[in-house]
Amino acid sequence: MMNNEHLILNANPIVAFLQKPSAAFTKSDIIDYIVKNDIRMVNFMYPGGDGKLKTLNFVINDLAYLDTILTCGERVDGSSLFSFIQAGSSDLYVLPRFTTAFVDPFAEIPTVSLLCSYFDKDGHPLESSPEHTLRKAAKAFTEVTGMEFQAMGELEYYVISDDEEVFPAQDQRGYHESAPYAKANEFRTRCMQYIAQAGGQIKYGHSEVGNFTIDGKNYEQNEIEFLPVPVEQAADQLMLAKWMIRNLAYQLGYDVTFAPKITTGKAGSGLHIHMRMMKDGKNQMLSLSSSSSEKRGSMLSENARKMIAGMMDLAPAITAFGNKNPTSYFRLVPHQEAPTNVCWGDRNRSVLVRVPLGWAADVNMAALANPQDTSLSSAPSPLTSEKQTVEMRSPDGSADLYQLLAGLCVACRHGFEMADALEVAEKTYVNVNIHASENAGRLATLAQLPDSCVASAECLERQRKVFEEYGVFSPAMIDGIIAQLKAFDDRTLRKNVENYPEEIMKLVTQYFHCG
Repeated sequence: MMNNEHLILNANPIVAFLQKPSAAFTKSDIIDYIVKNDIRMVNFMYPGGDGKLKTLNFVINDLAYLDTILTCGERVDGSSLFSFIQAGSSDLYVLPRFTTAFVDPFAEIPTVSLLCSYFDKDGHPLESSPEHTLRKAAKAFTEVTGMEFQAMGELEYYVISDDEEVFPAQDQRGYHESAPYAKANEFRTRCMQYIAQAGGQIKYGHSEVGNFTIDGKNYEQNEIEFLPVPVEQAADQLMLAKWMIRNLAYQLGYDVTFAPKITTGKAGSGLHIHMRMMKDGKNQMLSLSSSSSEKRGSMLSENARKMIAGMMDLAPAITAFGNKNPTSYFRLVPHQEAPTNVCWGDRNRSVLVRVPLGWAADVNMAALANPQDTSLSSAPSPLTSEKQTVEMRSPDGSADLYQLLAGLCVACRHGFEMADALEVAEKTYVNVNIHASENAGRLATLAQLPDSCVASAECLERQRKVFEEYGVFSPAMIDGIIAQLKAFDDRTLRKNVENYPEEIMKLVTQYFHCG
């Protein structure tokens, strides 16, 4: 076993045991861990057409059987997993990806779980499968730009528990609240521990703005934010994170929801996606010639502005991947911290794509905060450009994670293929709150996001060609998404029920466990 100092603090017990990063796991590594740690079961896990993880359990009979399932995978009924697969030709294979192995923290019997890829009857990757679509999108991005596309998510959710009526939190003022006013902090930190043990690269967690009480139940909003990783890994860790949060909630007697909207007048839950482009281990988002005194938008590199232009152009269609049920469009309304118009800006939560605050100040903040530490240089800190991302703010918890990240990857690649990308970026940049009355003229010049699933489907229909280029999204997959969205028949739904709270609550209940 190799000695690697970067693995010392790794939370994944398989990484710690093997003393090698998960990206280097082999079949023999998995077998070695299972044998030497008395693992008795193996689970295969894979996303279905409903966006949730499915599970196939194997009890380990002997070493030969273990080797067989890890090598050959197993058959599954594709028609029961995906609407676009017909029953007459439904057999698929699922093959484990060894790099995703983790110890199931909820299993009473010692169990190792692995995420899987789908293959068709001829042994080829299933063209319309979630993880293969994302893989194709990432590959096309690199082929066109010469860079790697990285992403991370901000996973927001509500924890619902009995109202204890002690130390009540201030309504809609829960941002970064501490105990005892925040009740779900310990639950969140346990979730974070389990996610990290499964390989999730977590940045931090905290309580969020939303908190309220209805019918004796306390609703408390939380967020877990991840670190940027290669986009395929980003989808896997978000998928596992949702699975972990739900399972721990079930174990402890809580309910949780990633639904975009719970009730009117209270904060909805988004799934903001941060993105960056990397080349030779360096972040390509900032222009090295820019100074911190310049406006943030001008500090972005030309490549970053092209990336944003692609998202501006395809933003209406991206809602088809990131906003998948009618309640999504109860969140995307004016005067909330959720976007309705196609624009971008700096540190501005009324825009669709936000350029977050970076670390460009010409001061050494650590030295100022810790004057007793003479080991800290008094010289200005270098520009920490590796941290810089841009954030897409329209998606929510109803998203199909693999479709969404593939769609964003396509959009960012598309920006490099647009002849007028820099002009589009310039025209869609705003540095004001576009919903303020004094900025009504600027607002009128901006395109709007769809306001229903039906409208979202129509946008995807108009822009589908770009998503189908390079074979990323198969035509069958696009057809299936459009049909699914149109079936909601919700073109006027928001207007019809906006003054009827009981009808809104019926919709919330119907889509409570989305995504």
